[in-house]
Amino acid sequence: MLTLRQLRFLVALDDELNFTRAAERCHVTQSTLSAGVQALEDHLGLRLVERTRRSVMMSEVGAEIAERARGVLLATREIEEIAAAQLRPEEGDLRLGAIPTAGPFLLPPALPRIRAAFPSLRLYLREELTESLLDGVATGRLDLALIALPFEIGALECMKLFTDGYHLAAPRGHCGALTDDGEQLLLLEKGHCLQRHALSAFPERRLEQDESFAATSLTTLVSMVSEGLGITLLPDLAVAAGVAAQHDITLAPLPDANPREVVLVWRKTSPRIAVFEGIGAALKQTHAAMVKRRPRPGTPTPPLRRQ
Repeated sequence: MLTLRQLRFLVALDDELNFTRAAERCHVTQSTLSAGVQALEDHLGLRLVERTRRSVMMSEVGAEIAERARGVLLATREIEEIAAAQLRPEEGDLRLGAIPTAGPFLLPPALPRIRAAFPSLRLYLREELTESLLDGVATGRLDLALIALPFEIGALECMKLFTDGYHLAAPRGHCGALTDDGEQLLLLEKGHCLQRHALSAFPERRLEQDESFAATSLTTLVSMVSEGLGITLLPDLAVAAGVAAQHDITLAPLPDANPREVVLVWRKTSPRIAVFEGIGAALKQTHAAMVKRRPRPGTPTPPLRRQ
Protein backbone atom coordinates (compact mmCIF):
# COMPACT_ATOMS: atom_id res chain seq x y z
CA MET A 1 0.00 0.00 0.00
CA LEU A 2 1.30 3.44 -0.98
CA THR A 3 1.92 5.69 2.05
CA LEU A 4 2.59 9.37 2.62
CA ARG A 5 5.84 8.42 4.32
CA GLN A 6 7.07 6.74 1.15
CA LEU A 7 6.14 9.83 -0.85
CA ARG A 8 8.07 12.04 1.56
CA PHE A 9 11.11 9.79 1.13
CA LEU A 10 10.82 9.98 -2.66
CA VAL A 11 10.48 13.78 -2.72
CA ALA A 12 13.46 14.20 -0.38
CA LEU A 13 15.55 11.91 -2.58
CA ASP A 14 14.49 13.80 -5.71
CA ASP A 15 15.55 17.08 -4.08
CA GLU A 16 18.85 15.87 -2.64
CA LEU A 17 19.90 13.12 -5.08
CA ASN A 18 21.76 11.63 -2.14
CA PHE A 19 20.46 8.96 0.23
CA THR A 20 22.37 10.25 3.26
CA ARG A 21 21.15 13.85 2.93
CA ALA A 22 17.61 12.73 2.10
CA ALA A 23 17.55 10.51 5.20
CA GLU A 24 18.82 13.36 7.39
CA ARG A 25 16.11 15.63 6.00
CA CYS A 26 13.45 13.03 6.83
CA HIS A 27 14.99 12.32 10.26
CA VAL A 28 15.41 8.61 9.55
CA THR A 29 18.35 6.31 8.93
CA GLN A 30 19.65 5.82 5.42
CA SER A 31 18.58 2.18 5.46
CA THR A 32 15.03 3.15 6.49
CA LEU A 33 14.74 5.65 3.65
CA SER A 34 16.21 3.23 1.12
CA ALA A 35 13.81 0.50 2.23
CA GLY A 36 10.85 2.90 1.99
CA VAL A 37 11.73 3.93 -1.58
CA GLN A 38 12.27 0.27 -2.52
CA ALA A 39 8.85 -0.62 -1.07
CA LEU A 40 7.26 2.14 -3.15
CA GLU A 41 8.99 0.83 -6.28
CA ASP A 42 7.79 -2.71 -5.52
CA HIS A 43 4.23 -1.48 -4.97
CA LEU A 44 4.15 0.45 -8.24
CA GLY A 45 6.16 -2.10 -10.20
CA LEU A 46 8.41 0.66 -11.52
CA ARG A 47 12.04 1.67 -11.16
CA LEU A 48 11.89 5.20 -9.76
CA VAL A 49 15.56 5.66 -8.82
CA GLU A 50 18.70 4.72 -10.72
CA ARG A 51 21.35 3.80 -8.16
CA THR A 52 25.08 3.38 -8.52
CA ARG A 53 27.83 3.30 -5.91
CA ARG A 54 28.67 6.95 -6.56
CA SER A 55 25.48 8.61 -7.73
CA VAL A 56 21.70 8.71 -7.52
CA MET A 57 19.53 9.67 -10.47
CA MET A 58 15.76 9.77 -10.77
CA SER A 59 14.27 7.86 -13.66
CA GLU A 60 11.97 9.82 -15.95
CA VAL A 61 8.86 8.31 -14.37
CA GLY A 62 10.41 8.69 -10.92
CA ALA A 63 10.85 12.42 -11.42
CA GLU A 64 7.27 12.74 -12.65
CA ILE A 65 5.87 10.79 -9.68
CA ALA A 66 8.01 12.84 -7.27
CA GLU A 67 6.51 16.03 -8.72
CA ARG A 68 2.97 14.64 -8.28
CA ALA A 69 3.93 13.55 -4.76
CA ARG A 70 4.80 17.15 -3.88
CA GLY A 71 1.24 18.15 -4.71
CA VAL A 72 -0.15 15.29 -2.60
CA LEU A 73 2.01 16.22 0.38
CA LEU A 74 1.10 19.90 0.04
CA ALA A 75 -2.60 19.08 -0.07
CA THR A 76 -2.18 16.80 2.94
CA ARG A 77 -0.42 19.50 4.92
CA GLU A 78 -3.09 22.03 4.01
CA ILE A 79 -5.76 19.63 5.29
CA GLU A 80 -3.87 19.44 8.59
CA GLU A 81 -3.46 23.23 8.62
CA ILE A 82 -7.16 23.79 7.96
CA ALA A 83 -8.01 21.64 10.96
CA ALA A 84 -5.39 23.32 13.14
CA ALA A 85 -6.44 26.77 11.95
CA GLN A 86 -10.01 26.11 13.02
CA LEU A 87 -8.86 25.13 16.49
CA ARG A 88 -5.77 27.35 16.97
CA PRO A 89 -5.29 29.69 13.98
CA GLU A 90 -2.72 31.87 15.74
CA GLU A 91 -0.52 29.08 17.09
CA GLY A 92 2.12 26.76 15.73
CA ASP A 93 4.95 27.15 13.23
CA LEU A 94 4.95 29.72 10.46
CA ARG A 95 7.66 29.87 7.79
CA LEU A 96 8.25 33.37 6.43
CA GLY A 97 10.70 34.02 3.60
CA ALA A 98 12.12 37.42 2.65
CA ILE A 99 14.36 38.94 0.02
CA PRO A 100 17.73 40.16 1.34
CA THR A 101 17.04 43.77 0.26
CA ALA A 102 13.96 44.05 2.48
CA GLY A 103 13.87 41.36 5.16
CA PRO A 104 16.98 42.37 7.17
CA PHE A 105 15.77 45.98 7.36
CA LEU A 106 12.06 45.44 8.04
CA LEU A 107 11.64 42.17 9.92
CA PRO A 108 13.86 42.73 13.01
CA PRO A 109 12.07 45.93 14.09
CA ALA A 110 8.70 44.35 13.20
CA LEU A 111 9.18 41.21 15.32
CA PRO A 112 8.03 42.83 18.61
CA ARG A 113 4.76 43.87 16.95
CA ILE A 114 4.26 40.43 15.41
CA ARG A 115 4.96 38.69 18.72
CA ALA A 116 2.59 41.02 20.55
CA ALA A 117 -0.17 40.24 18.05
CA PHE A 118 0.53 36.49 17.90
CA PRO A 119 2.33 35.44 21.12
CA SER A 120 1.85 31.71 20.47
CA LEU A 121 3.19 31.81 16.93
CA ARG A 122 6.64 30.32 16.24
CA LEU A 123 8.09 32.30 13.36
CA TYR A 124 10.87 30.79 11.25
CA LEU A 125 12.62 33.19 8.87
CA ARG A 126 14.36 32.38 5.59
CA GLU A 127 16.32 34.82 3.42
CA GLU A 128 16.38 33.89 -0.26
CA LEU A 129 16.14 35.43 -3.72
CA THR A 130 12.70 36.16 -5.15
CA GLU A 131 12.45 33.23 -7.54
CA SER A 132 13.32 30.75 -4.80
CA LEU A 133 10.86 32.36 -2.39
CA LEU A 134 7.99 32.18 -4.86
CA ASP A 135 8.75 28.53 -5.55
CA GLY A 136 8.90 27.89 -1.81
CA VAL A 137 5.47 29.42 -1.24
CA ALA A 138 3.92 27.68 -4.24
CA THR A 139 5.21 24.25 -3.18
CA GLY A 140 4.43 24.69 0.52
CA ARG A 141 8.02 24.90 1.76
CA LEU A 142 7.18 28.43 2.94
CA ASP A 143 3.89 29.82 4.21
CA LEU A 144 4.36 33.37 2.93
CA ALA A 145 7.10 35.61 1.57
CA LEU A 146 8.14 39.26 1.66
CA ILE A 147 9.17 40.32 -1.85
CA ALA A 148 9.24 43.38 -4.10
CA LEU A 149 7.32 43.97 -7.33
CA PRO A 150 7.38 44.18 -10.27
CA PHE A 151 7.88 40.42 -10.46
CA GLU A 152 5.62 37.72 -11.88
CA ILE A 153 3.95 35.97 -8.93
CA GLY A 154 1.65 33.60 -10.81
CA ALA A 155 -1.47 32.51 -8.93
CA LEU A 156 -0.29 33.62 -5.48
CA GLU A 157 -2.29 36.06 -3.37
CA CYS A 158 -0.66 39.46 -2.87
CA MET A 159 -0.98 42.01 -0.04
CA LYS A 160 0.57 45.40 -0.81
CA LEU A 161 2.50 46.88 2.11
CA PHE A 162 4.18 50.06 0.83
CA THR A 163 6.02 51.61 -2.07
CA ASP A 164 9.77 51.89 -1.69
CA GLY A 165 11.64 54.60 -3.58
CA TYR A 166 15.36 55.22 -3.86
CA HIS A 167 18.21 57.38 -2.63
CA LEU A 168 21.34 58.06 -4.63
CA ALA A 169 24.40 57.02 -2.63
CA ALA A 170 27.58 58.75 -3.75
CA PRO A 171 31.05 59.51 -2.39
CA ARG A 172 31.35 62.75 -0.47
CA GLY A 173 31.86 65.64 -2.89
CA HIS A 174 29.64 64.13 -5.61
CA CYS A 175 26.95 66.44 -7.00
CA GLY A 176 24.27 64.16 -5.51
CA ALA A 177 22.34 63.70 -8.75
CA LEU A 178 22.25 61.42 -11.76
CA THR A 179 23.89 63.52 -14.43
CA ASP A 180 23.32 62.11 -17.90
CA ASP A 181 22.43 59.03 -19.91
CA GLY A 182 24.88 56.18 -19.68
CA GLU A 183 25.40 56.63 -15.92
CA GLN A 184 27.07 53.53 -14.53
CA LEU A 185 25.94 52.17 -11.17
CA LEU A 186 27.42 49.76 -8.69
CA LEU A 187 24.66 47.15 -8.24
CA LEU A 188 23.90 43.77 -6.74
CA GLU A 189 24.77 40.67 -8.71
CA LYS A 190 22.25 39.24 -11.16
CA GLY A 191 19.49 37.22 -9.52
CA HIS A 192 18.58 39.99 -7.07
CA CYS A 193 15.33 41.65 -8.14
CA LEU A 194 16.73 44.98 -6.94
CA GLN A 195 19.36 44.82 -9.66
CA ARG A 196 16.60 44.96 -12.31
CA HIS A 197 14.46 47.40 -10.32
CA ALA A 198 17.34 49.88 -9.98
CA LEU A 199 18.13 49.80 -13.70
CA SER A 200 14.46 50.49 -14.50
CA ALA A 201 14.03 53.21 -11.88
CA PHE A 202 14.38 55.87 -14.59
CA PRO A 203 12.96 54.44 -17.86
CA GLU A 204 13.83 57.62 -19.76
CA ARG A 205 17.51 57.34 -18.79
CA ARG A 206 20.06 54.83 -20.00
CA LEU A 207 21.30 53.50 -16.68
CA GLU A 208 23.94 50.80 -16.87
CA GLN A 209 25.59 48.48 -14.41
CA ASP A 210 29.30 48.85 -13.76
CA GLU A 211 30.30 45.40 -15.00
CA SER A 212 33.60 45.50 -13.12
CA PHE A 213 31.81 44.88 -9.84
CA ALA A 214 28.72 43.10 -8.51
CA ALA A 215 27.87 42.97 -4.80
CA THR A 216 26.10 40.28 -2.82
CA SER A 217 24.58 42.72 -0.29
CA LEU A 218 23.61 46.36 0.14
CA THR A 219 26.15 46.65 2.95
CA THR A 220 28.93 45.79 0.49
CA LEU A 221 27.59 48.33 -2.01
CA VAL A 222 27.67 51.10 0.61
CA SER A 223 31.24 50.18 1.53
CA MET A 224 32.32 50.39 -2.10
CA VAL A 225 30.68 53.80 -2.49
CA SER A 226 32.38 55.07 0.67
CA GLU A 227 35.73 54.08 -0.83
CA GLY A 228 35.00 56.26 -3.87
CA LEU A 229 34.56 53.39 -6.33
CA GLY A 230 31.24 54.59 -7.74
CA ILE A 231 27.60 55.43 -7.05
CA THR A 232 24.54 53.28 -6.43
CA LEU A 233 20.81 53.41 -5.73
CA LEU A 234 19.69 52.37 -2.25
CA PRO A 235 16.06 51.55 -1.39
CA ASP A 236 14.47 54.07 0.97
CA LEU A 237 13.72 51.15 3.33
CA ALA A 238 17.41 50.35 3.70
CA VAL A 239 18.28 54.02 4.18
CA ALA A 240 15.62 54.38 6.89
CA ALA A 241 17.06 51.29 8.60
CA GLY A 242 20.49 52.91 8.71
CA VAL A 243 22.37 50.84 6.11
CA ALA A 244 24.52 53.88 5.32
CA ALA A 245 25.10 54.96 8.92
CA GLN A 246 28.72 55.63 9.83
CA HIS A 247 29.81 55.59 6.18
CA ASP A 248 31.37 58.71 4.71
CA ILE A 249 28.93 59.11 1.80
CA THR A 250 26.26 61.51 0.61
CA LEU A 251 22.62 60.41 0.29
CA ALA A 252 20.19 62.25 -1.96
CA PRO A 253 16.49 61.32 -2.40
CA LEU A 254 15.28 60.50 -5.91
CA PRO A 255 11.56 61.37 -5.81
CA ASP A 256 11.13 60.89 -9.57
CA ALA A 257 12.40 57.30 -9.58
CA ASN A 258 9.96 54.49 -10.27
CA PRO A 259 9.55 52.82 -6.85
CA ARG A 260 9.36 49.14 -6.14
CA GLU A 261 6.29 47.73 -4.38
CA VAL A 262 7.00 45.73 -1.21
CA VAL A 263 4.37 43.02 -0.72
CA LEU A 264 3.52 39.80 1.08
CA VAL A 265 2.51 36.77 -0.99
CA TRP A 266 0.87 33.50 0.01
CA ARG A 267 -1.16 30.66 -1.48
CA LYS A 268 -4.81 31.48 -2.01
CA THR A 269 -5.75 28.12 -0.51
CA SER A 270 -3.93 28.75 2.79
CA PRO A 271 -6.18 28.49 5.86
CA ARG A 272 -4.19 31.12 7.81
CA ILE A 273 -4.91 34.20 5.74
CA ALA A 274 -6.16 36.16 8.76
CA VAL A 275 -2.78 35.59 10.45
CA PHE A 276 -0.92 36.65 7.31
CA GLU A 277 -2.96 39.84 7.11
CA GLY A 278 -2.13 40.54 10.77
CA ILE A 279 1.57 40.13 10.02
CA GLY A 280 1.16 42.43 7.04
CA ALA A 281 -0.45 45.06 9.27
CA ALA A 282 2.50 44.83 11.69
CA LEU A 283 4.94 45.29 8.80
CA LYS A 284 3.04 48.34 7.58
CA GLN A 285 3.10 49.89 11.04
CA THR A 286 6.81 49.20 11.39
CA HIS A 287 7.58 50.80 8.04
CA ALA A 288 5.54 53.89 8.93
CA ALA A 289 7.50 54.27 12.17
CA MET A 290 10.81 53.86 10.32
CA VAL A 291 9.87 56.56 7.79
CA LYS A 292 9.17 59.03 10.60
CA ARG A 293 12.70 58.50 11.92
CA ARG A 294 14.33 58.80 8.49
CA PRO A 295 17.11 61.43 8.21
CA ARG A 296 16.14 64.69 6.53
CA PRO A 297 16.48 64.61 2.70
CA GLY A 298 19.90 65.60 1.42
CA THR A 299 21.61 65.17 4.79
CA PRO A 300 25.10 63.68 4.42
CA THR A 301 25.76 60.64 6.57
CA PRO A 302 28.06 61.24 9.54
CA PRO A 303 31.70 60.70 8.58
CA LEU A 304 33.29 57.50 9.80
CA ARG A 305 35.88 58.15 12.47
CA ARG A 306 39.07 56.36 11.62
CA GLN A 307 41.26 55.09 14.42
